[in-house]
Amino acid sequence: MTDSLLTLSGVHTHIGQYHILQGVDLEVPRGGLSVLLGRNGAGKTTTLRTIMGLWKASAGSITFDGRAIAALPTPDIARAGVAYVPESMAVFSDLTVRENLYLAARSGPMDTARLEWIFEFFPALKKFWNYPAGNLSGGQKQMVAIARAIVEPRALLLVDEPTKGLAPAIVQSLIEAFRQLKQTNTTVLLVEQNFNFVKQLGDTVSVMDDGRIVHAGRMAELAEDRDLQQRLLGLSLDAHQ
Repeated sequence: MTDSLLTLSGVHTHIGQYHILQGVDLEVPRGGLSVLLGRNGAGKTTTLRTIMGLWKASAGSITFDGRAIAALPTPDIARAGVAYVPESMAVFSDLTVRENLYLAARSGPMDTARLEWIFEFFPALKKFWNYPAGNLSGGQKQMVAIARAIVEPRALLLVDEPTKGLAPAIVQSLIEAFRQLKQTNTTVLLVEQNFNFVKQLGDTVSVMDDGRIVHAGRMAELAEDRDLQQRLLGLSLDAHQ
């Protein structure tokens, strides 16, 4: 990972009267998994939504693969190779699992080999292939949401709190899924509170506080430095298990 696929420089985002992002500088190295940590309300979700164009930056620049994208509409950002999995586990509830994934396959019919690859770590999707997605459990809906994002190859995957409320067995499936993604050309930016999860996967980490990045470095270094954990987050990251 010698260069950055995504760079945010001095990014500010206002939502109504609220000034949420206050000069975010963030580098996401190409080809790895980067983690964004921080207390609730620090601006992590706003950062992902601003990258995706769902909320517009009021100042600063966002560069993806050498291209300025801050002014682009969300569909153009998606077509450029960015996928977003929101915390809300957004799925089309009245459509089947199959229909949800078919809608995400923008370039045509789904690649059978890639679909079987997805089934390897999300076998429940194959079992419930023809079930309405709205009838699935929270964990199964999260599987659908992630599968939709990766049903076609993406250059960058933005994922917000994928393990929130999930059973340990499903979390383990997600770990395997992200490990396999790391073997492809997909770069991942992950917002997560489960430190055991990100400690196994993260290459780099950035920590947010009050709408700014206050620390950036290697995940392994933060995982080993309890004093730094205490200073940045107010508690040992082990408490985020």
